[in-house]
Amino acid sequence: MPLLHTLLEWLRGPGWRGHLLALAAGALTTLSFTPFDIWPLGLVSIALLYQGLACLGGRQAMYRGWFWGLGLFLSGVSWIYISIHVHGYASPPLAGLLTGGLVAGLALIPALTAWIWVRWLRPDGSPLLGSLGFAALWVGQEFFRSWFLTGFPWLYQGYAHTDTWLAGWAPLGGVWLLSFICVLSGCLLSEWSLWRRPRPAMAAGGLLLGWWIGGALLTQVEWTRPAGEPLSVALIQADIEQSRKWDPAHIDYTLATYRDMTYAQRPDTDIIVWPETAVPVLSSGAMPFVQGVAANLAQQGTTLITGIPIDQTDAEGQMRIYNGIMVAGEQPHHYLKHKLVPFGEYVPLEGLLRGMIAFFDLPMSSFSRGPVEQAPLEASDYRLAPFICYETVYPDFAARLAARSELLITISNDSWFGESIGPLQHLQMARMRALESGRWMIRGTNNGVTALIDHQGRITARIPQFQQLALHGEVQPRSGLTPWLRWGNWPLVTLMLLSLLACAGKRRNSRR
Repeated sequence: MPLLHTLLEWLRGPGWRGHLLALAAGALTTLSFTPFDIWPLGLVSIALLYQGLACLGGRQAMYRGWFWGLGLFLSGVSWIYISIHVHGYASPPLAGLLTGGLVAGLALIPALTAWIWVRWLRPDGSPLLGSLGFAALWVGQEFFRSWFLTGFPWLYQGYAHTDTWLAGWAPLGGVWLLSFICVLSGCLLSEWSLWRRPRPAMAAGGLLLGWWIGGALLTQVEWTRPAGEPLSVALIQADIEQSRKWDPAHIDYTLATYRDMTYAQRPDTDIIVWPETAVPVLSSGAMPFVQGVAANLAQQGTTLITGIPIDQTDAEGQMRIYNGIMVAGEQPHHYLKHKLVPFGEYVPLEGLLRGMIAFFDLPMSSFSRGPVEQAPLEASDYRLAPFICYETVYPDFAARLAARSELLITISNDSWFGESIGPLQHLQMARMRALESGRWMIRGTNNGVTALIDHQGRITARIPQFQQLALHGEVQPRSGLTPWLRWGNWPLVTLMLLSLLACAGKRRNSRR
C-alpha cells in the first residue's frame, strides 16, 4: 500500500516521475491489441492518463500527454523501422532517427488533447461528467488523426474490443463508438471518489453495465441478411520477397508462380484473388498475360481479381500510374487506390526529398491518387467494396463503399513490415471493417495475413504467414445496412458535443 500510494502521488503530481509512468501507461494500450489481446490493459492505460491529468496545469498536462503518446506509438508502430531500414536501405541510425521523429510527432496529438482538456474542459468535482467529457475529447482526437496530413488512423482504443462484449456496438457506431465506451469505462473505473458514494456509484455502475451488457445483447442481432448463395474463393499467397518484387530479372518467376498456383486450384472456384501489385508490371504491358489467365479461368466459370499498377493518360495528356485492383475478363474493370501511403506510394514535398536518400526513392513511390468516388467492383453477379492495403484502416472511407456492396475485398502487401506486429494489427482493423458493415471480407496478401472474415468480424479461415500457399473457403454475400452504414458518425458526434459543452459549461460556472 505505501508503494501504491507513492505511485499515485507521482502519477497525479508534476515532474518526470509522473511522465515516466505515463510513458509506461501508453505502452499498455499496445498490449491490448492483436497479437497480445490483453484488452483490460487498454482500460488501465486510459485510467492512468486520465488520473495523471487530474491535478496538473496546462504545460505539465501537455508533457504528460506527450509521454503517454510516446509510449503508445513507440511500442505500437515502431515496426515502421523495418520498412525504412530493410526495404528503404537507410542505415540503422538514420532509420531510427526517422522512426523516432514520426513517433515523437504523433505523440504531439495526445499532448494537445491533454492540454485542451486541462485548459478548457476539465470540470471540478464532477467525476461522471468528467469521464464523459474526456471520452468525447479522446474520440475527437481519433477523428483528427483520421484526416490530418492524409491521416494515420492506427491504434484506436476501440480496436482492442473486436472480441469483447463491446463488439456488439460496432455495427451501430463503428470503432469510434467502441473507443468512446472504452475510454469512458477506464475513466469511470478510476474515479474512486465516485464509487464511495451510493447514489453516484449506482449511476456510474448503471451506465457501465448498460454499455457492456447492451453490447453483449447486440452481438445477437443480425443487422444484414444473406443475399444469394455462398461463393467459393481461392486466395493466392505467393510469398514473393519484397527485395525481389520489382527486380526485372525476377518478374518472369513472379508471374509464373501466380499462373501456376492459380491453375492448380479447383475448377469449381467462383473467384480467385491475387494480392496487391501481384503483377509487378504496368497494366499496358501486362494485360496480355492477365487476360490470358482470366480467359482460361472464365472457361470454367472462375473470375480473376488481381492487384496491378494501372497506367492511364489524363485529360492533359500526362501519364499517371495508379495502384489498382482489377476484375480481369473480356470487359475488365478496376478500382484505383485513393488513400496512398506516404513515402511508400508517394513522396510528400517530392521536389525537396527525391534523391536525398534511398528511402525517398522506393520502387513505385510515384503513384497518383485515385478518385474518392468510385463504383464497387462486380464479380459473380455481386458488388465488392475494394480496399487496397492501408485503405482498410479508415472507418468512414470504408463505410461509403461498403454501403453499396454485398462483399468486402482487400488486397495487401505487408511484406514491408516483416515478422513484426504490424500485419497482425492490420488484420484486426480489417476484422473491424467487416463487423461494422455486417459483411464478409476477402483478405488476400502477398505473405500474410491471408484470411476470410465473416460478417461478425470472426476469422473463418486463414493460412500461415511467409508460406507459398492458397487459401480456400466460402464467403456469403449479404445485403442491408447496419446503423453505422446508414447514419455514420452523427449519433456519436451529437453525444460527444453534448458532453463537451456540458464540461465547458460546468468549468466556466465553477470558475466564477
